[in-house]
Amino acid sequence: MSSGWEHSSTARVISPARPRKLAKVPFVELADGRLQGVVSSGSDIGRVYVSSVAAGQFAYACSTNNNRPCGGARGAFCNHIRALIAEAVLQYGGERVARYLRAETEDGPQPDAHGIEAAMAASRPPQADSTAAAAVFNRFLRHLAYLELDADTAPLPEMQWFPPTRAVA
Repeated sequence: MSSGWEHSSTARVISPARPRKLAKVPFVELADGRLQGVVSSGSDIGRVYVSSVAAGQFAYACSTNNNRPCGGARGAFCNHIRALIAEAVLQYGGERVARYLRAETEDGPQPDAHGIEAAMAASRPPQADSTAAAAVFNRFLRHLAYLELDADTAPLPEMQWFPPTRAVA
């Protein structure tokens, strides 16, 4: 007998490795070959930064939601990227983040955020362009729209293009 999720058009959600507060980094994901997400500004409540670090070469980018460059991301990881790495470790666990980014740490099987950041920074990563920022910010806004919906078990029309995970005979 199969479980209910195998017959639905939804994907399983992986629980966070540890609970995290969403005020500083409301959105973090491992997608498109990058660690990417949205980080709140420490000085302006109306501003957020879209930050990312590419897997393998660790090219980093950070810009505001209005596509202005981050002043701290000049030649090294800024505080927004450091916060993104720390929240990714809370969300996914250090081992998974390090494996996804292909960061060789000296922390053993359970690297922490500082160890992952240090391993990436040691390679003197290049600064990337912020072309992915718009797509990441758009996914964040879409994520927020789903949070505003009332709790319901009815299917969402825009999600119906996902095929069922297994056909039932």
